[in-house]
Amino acid sequence: MTSVTAATYADPLRPQGSPPRRRGPRPLALHLALAVAAARVGPAADISLPARFLAGLHAYWRHPYRRGLAEPQALWSEGATRLLDYGPADGPPLLVVPSLINRAYILDLAPGRSLLRHLAEQGLRPLLVDWGEPGPVERRMPLDDYLRERLEAALDATRHATRRPPVLLGYCMGGLLAVALALRRQDDLAGLVLLATPWDFHAEPMAPRLRALLSASVSGAGLAGGLPVELIQTLFAGIDPLAVPRKFARFAELDPRSPDARLFVAVEDWLNDGVTLGAEVARECLLGWYLENRPARGAWQVGGQAVRPEQLSVPALIAIPTRDRIVPPASAAALAARLPGASVLEPEGGHVGMIVAGSARRRLWEPLVAWLRRIAAMQK
Repeated sequence: MTSVTAATYADPLRPQGSPPRRRGPRPLALHLALAVAAARVGPAADISLPARFLAGLHAYWRHPYRRGLAEPQALWSEGATRLLDYGPADGPPLLVVPSLINRAYILDLAPGRSLLRHLAEQGLRPLLVDWGEPGPVERRMPLDDYLRERLEAALDATRHATRRPPVLLGYCMGGLLAVALALRRQDDLAGLVLLATPWDFHAEPMAPRLRALLSASVSGAGLAGGLPVELIQTLFAGIDPLAVPRKFARFAELDPRSPDARLFVAVEDWLNDGVTLGAEVARECLLGWYLENRPARGAWQVGGQAVRPEQLSVPALIAIPTRDRIVPPASAAALAARLPGASVLEPEGGHVGMIVAGSARRRLWEPLVAWLRRIAAMQK
């Protein structure tokens, strides 16, 4: 997949030939302002936070880590979308659908931190839908077209290459797309896995500032050119405004040579390597999902048909991380309750940590492999 890139502006303080500066956290001005405000306002004011945040920020910018994993071969492509084949060729296939908001390589982050490479090492054949950088066509595409033109084509390519029905795996927003695809094509699937997938977007009240930001984002001409990365990051900041300054302050205390420091940098590089979300998709997700809660109300439709998980009959596994702040556990649990006979796994961890943390192998990767092997045995 595409390697992490950094800002390309001229930096007179950077030695010639060294990597360009990183461009995160985005938007930097917002996080700096929040840190300064936290140092001055309220009974819990932390006067040291701005300085500690800046120390962590400079340590992050100077860190030598750069992602360098070799990209697997593309089995199929259309427009900006590709299907990356992790092999082995004779392994039970797994069609993996990530979110449209962040890049797909969080599932293949770094050596020892790659869920997909671990699955391949265990004899499974993951095929990753890499949405890529949206071009002019993708920026105008509604969610229906992503499902019917891109995901269904990726499923067809998987079936053609493997001659076997794959298990469909969706992560976060990709999980909702996977549910919709499974309903349309469940006869072509061996099973369904959903990782940290939201369903009831009103299961836990949104902070007032986040609701206001969402309303402003979908109003008027605010999305005419799509939803830029900076605005997406601003929306996430509305969940916990001081999360970024505080985590960088903690990073400042780490040994930069430690595995924890390398993982922090790898995840931050990924977080800040996002792409603009197309206007039509942004409206459907922000307005239809977050504000109007259409999935949980049975009002979300694809191809004119309501997306109703209770109509699925394929074996299903749902992983609900216990400390997820992006997809609250209650939101994902609402989907588990709608899937007949679904197995539920509740790994300790957060939305991203569940995938890449040091404990991910024991808490998610190995139970997932065991479940996938059982499904593969049922197909023989």
